[in-house]
Amino acid sequence: MIELFKNIKIDWLGKRRLFFAISIGLLVIGMASLIKERSFRYGVDFKGGTSVTVRFKEHVPVDQIRSLMPKGAEIQEIAGKNDVVIDFEEAAGDTDATRGREVITQALNKGFKDKFDILIAESVGPKVGTDLRRQAVFATLYALGGMLVYIAFRFEWVYGAAAVFAVFHDTLVTLGFFSLFHREINLTVIAALLTLVGYSVNDTIVVFDRVRENLKIRRRDDLESILNDSINQTLSRTILTSGLTFLTVLALFVFGGEIINNFAFAMVIGIIVGTYSSIAVASPLVLIYTKFRAGFVAQPVIAAKATQAKAK
Repeated sequence: MIELFKNIKIDWLGKRRLFFAISIGLLVIGMASLIKERSFRYGVDFKGGTSVTVRFKEHVPVDQIRSLMPKGAEIQEIAGKNDVVIDFEEAAGDTDATRGREVITQALNKGFKDKFDILIAESVGPKVGTDLRRQAVFATLYALGGMLVYIAFRFEWVYGAAAVFAVFHDTLVTLGFFSLFHREINLTVIAALLTLVGYSVNDTIVVFDRVRENLKIRRRDDLESILNDSINQTLSRTILTSGLTFLTVLALFVFGGEIINNFAFAMVIGIIVGTYSSIAVASPLVLIYTKFRAGFVAQPVIAAKATQAKAK
């Protein structure tokens, strides 16, 4: 295996308070943004409505299109083409999911008759959108539960709990950035989040696997030094795999166009946060719990010895 770093000695666990402060700060910022916005910005997939992709025969300013659209319509221009995506949410109580296409078509005919073509038209009813949103939450929770069972079986339950908590942290931070930058959450973004769940856990397992190997051959060493050395020993692999993946999704984010921009944004943020959490969240949690358990178990023993000393 290619090693970028040899004999590196970074005290990662010694900086755990700083790492926790960073994580809490990111979570608080995301939560504050969500409270300010009152909700995530859901796509048509989750809130119901109609999404229409329109191709104009010549470039048309977005403001000109917006002036023709009904209130509440969202327009997104596709870079490099004369295409736009128009999202329209039907009025409350309107159960006809196809009415949105008629409304958009009629509005466009007022100003651009015979000067545009409808490429794609997708309609989702409000009830279906709510069901999809609920299923997306369950899919993410099922993925986290499956990871917990797998890692607890392969290692110990504390390792599984730490890995799942780290992934949960990654998901919340990524969603916080979506709220902060007012980006749309749809099924494509959920696919990105589920991809990141697997990616982040895989990165954490690599570290924990090295921890398990070192625990077998260094029985007399304390856990903190073993965790630090394990992170340092796998650091080259982490940077190579995460770095190459990051460059790929960064290219998608910059050059991939509007259609997959939110997906690429989720991947860019998720890979950075996922790599960070494998080092700065999962491992410190294992150390904190192990120290707490050791102290909890030692307390009755110390108390018994103190009682015996007083009796003598």
